[in-house]
Amino acid sequence: MPKTRTKYVCQQCGGEQSKWMGKCPDCGSWNTLEEVAELPAQPRRQPLLTGSSFLSQGTSAPVALPHIQPLTQTRISVGYSEMDRVLGGGLVAGSLTLVGGEPGIGKSTLLLQVSGHISRSSGPVLYVSGEESVEQVKMRAERLEITGEQLYLLAAIELDVIAETVHKLKPALVIVDSIQTVVASHLTAAPGSISQVRECTVQLMHLAKSTHVPIFIIGHVTKEGTVAGPKALEHIADAVLYLEGERYHSYRLLRGVKNRFGPTHEVGVFEMHGEGLLEVPNPSAAFLSDRASGATGSAIVVSMEGTRPILVEVQALVTPTNYGIARCNTNGIEHSRLLMLLAVLTKRVGLPVNNQDVYANVVGGFSLEEPAVDLGIAAAIASSYRDKNIPDDLVLIGEVGLSGELRAVNRLPLRIREAAKLGFKRCIIPSAGKGSQLRTELEDAGLPPDFTIITASTLGVALEVLFNLSSQD
Repeated sequence: MPKTRTKYVCQQCGGEQSKWMGKCPDCGSWNTLEEVAELPAQPRRQPLLTGSSFLSQGTSAPVALPHIQPLTQTRISVGYSEMDRVLGGGLVAGSLTLVGGEPGIGKSTLLLQVSGHISRSSGPVLYVSGEESVEQVKMRAERLEITGEQLYLLAAIELDVIAETVHKLKPALVIVDSIQTVVASHLTAAPGSISQVRECTVQLMHLAKSTHVPIFIIGHVTKEGTVAGPKALEHIADAVLYLEGERYHSYRLLRGVKNRFGPTHEVGVFEMHGEGLLEVPNPSAAFLSDRASGATGSAIVVSMEGTRPILVEVQALVTPTNYGIARCNTNGIEHSRLLMLLAVLTKRVGLPVNNQDVYANVVGGFSLEEPAVDLGIAAAIASSYRDKNIPDDLVLIGEVGLSGELRAVNRLPLRIREAAKLGFKRCIIPSAGKGSQLRTELEDAGLPPDFTIITASTLGVALEVLFNLSSQD
């Protein structure tokens, strides 16, 4: 009988080692190598995924591009315009979409709602659950008021069983919840291991391409905030969506980080209710609905999320430190970015905030990564330090450089038009770029005549203008 050998596989990058090590030499992760039995090579039986249609397609001769007939099926709407926006207009036939997020964020709820809509509008839908029984999924469907007669539930983890059901049912959509529970019978690794996750995802991708059925797979997120087997799954999938949000906030953001059939970094906004996730058609108005008038340390910034401008409130609190070392805490703002802005305020503007405790927060659980919000964050910190409020009808747009200069940002007209549409009357923008000629262009595009655009070259000039306006009001 042949001897069974063992190897050690990294659960983060999939690298294989002959002996156990505390740190993976390929990706640098600690304590991620797990022992896996390496059986002798055996004749591999053909999985049910590779049916005759896929084999004939894979072994056919090369075809010239003009001779290839495009898919006649149009995009499938998932029933939510916010999600259609992130997908680039809807689902593409034969696409494989990965949906990731923290436990309890609402991934299964969102895709079950999508299943109910598509089962009513486009045909049968197969919902595969590897973590719940069909009775438990039905209880959740009843709570969400989903009663689709063409929504079929399957409690299975075997990849062959899932493929056979897809070939028999010929559904309009398949949802696999979750990919970490699916196992391929020809592998000896445990469910959820990097080898099982990678192999099952590849086979599901082949199944989607051969049957032209779009497939959603749900992926769990590790403690580091990435989907288990991150690079393997993200490279295989056609689209990667992340459902984000704070545990104690009702808003959920569906963010697209990869999309082969549409734009990336688009964001759809939902709100969690007892009856499921509901769309938020105007996110800016929702994020600004609870803003207190006349409060110090509060500023409105305009962040571009994909092609959509979103107005959010940034709050800052500056207090004298009670300890020897000042503290800096952030929520929704990159910590290193905030430290840079504090250094610029201290060195270039003359505000001694480096010896103060600074707390910065983005209202609504939103995360800001774009440099165009620098001016708003710095203004909120200065407002709290000087105890002077920022006018309620003013928004701030601009990137702050290390010399204290305000740098130009992209899509400035779109940001200003969104602010004007929500009732704001004034805006401070960088004078660099097209800032000085922007007024004429925006008036031709329908900007209200009472909207005031103020340009500034440096952060110091912008704060001086800002607090002069505050004292006049």
